[in-house]
Amino acid sequence: MTKLSDTQLVILSAAAQREDRNVLPLPGSLRGGAAAKAVGALLKRGLIAETTTDSRAKADAALNRIWRNDEDGDAILLHITDAGLAAIGVEPDGGDNAPTGADEAPSAEAPQDAPAEAGSAPKARIPRTGTKQAKLIEMLRAEGGATIDEIVAALDWQAHTARGAMSGALKKKLGLTITSEKIEGRGRAYRITDN
Repeated sequence: MTKLSDTQLVILSAAAQREDRNVLPLPGSLRGGAAAKAVGALLKRGLIAETTTDSRAKADAALNRIWRNDEDGDAILLHITDAGLAAIGVEPDGGDNAPTGADEAPSAEAPQDAPAEAGSAPKARIPRTGTKQAKLIEMLRAEGGATIDEIVAALDWQAHTARGAMSGALKKKLGLTITSEKIEGRGRAYRITDN
């Protein structure tokens, strides 16, 4: 298992939840040398990667969407790789690990011409077997569910990673319904309910 700092976990978890898989913006408190150090460590380990775009947009600390500009002035974005997703227990979507629209610089606002699809259901994703995500689903489907402490012990995760996986990967990405109830002597137990 890849050991990650809390800061690295926060960066990767946030990127995994973004549609374009962009690492930026970084957490608000992470600036300057600390940001460069955190990003450098993730780049070195192959958990994130740089993507050069054709855009000439300048890196702007206020927008915090473009990491830097190369020597030709092209914008360079950061995105999470499949290895980065695996390190936090999230299943990659498949295909290459470049984010959708990686050849375009992200804008600060949503595109004006984006169609509004009313009532469209999220794309159903099926987790692979033998992964931490599959183990988490198995634990949550078991009789009585699982507590955060049980998940942390079984998957060698930190508590915030377990909570993030339930809310991000399971609820948002897979569309599963997770309920919780307080059980005396055990604490709060979480379960997947089949509706």
